[in-house]
Amino acid sequence: QVQLVESGGGLVQPGGSLRLSCAGSGRIGSIYYMRWYRQAPGKQRDLVASITSAGTTAYADSVKGRFTISRDNVKNTVYLQMNSLKPEDTAVYYCNAETFSNSYWGQGTQVTVSS
Repeated sequence: QVQLVESGGGLVQPGGSLRLSCAGSGRIGSIYYMRWYRQAPGKQRDLVASITSAGTTAYADSVKGRFTISRDNVKNTVYLQMNSLKPEDTAVYYCNAETFSNSYWGQGTQVTVSS
């Protein structure tokens, strides 16, 4: 079936950068949104960034100016470039694809921002 696989997480110091990748496979159908969520321990899963099929992007206020979502249609991959990372960015980051009838999720990749 459909598979989304996140990668690129790891440990980084405050002020550092990481780029997350979400590679898709299988027949997903018409995708309205590709989105990145994150969830810290004991907290809800929050929307971080989204990109539409037309390339329109949106960001949570907490990451505006620091994170950039993009896509490579040839590689069937969505990216999240994270700059100026803060300890509060520490979370498991999940890739999400929304279609008319289904929502697909990856298993997540851990991002830890610590000195």
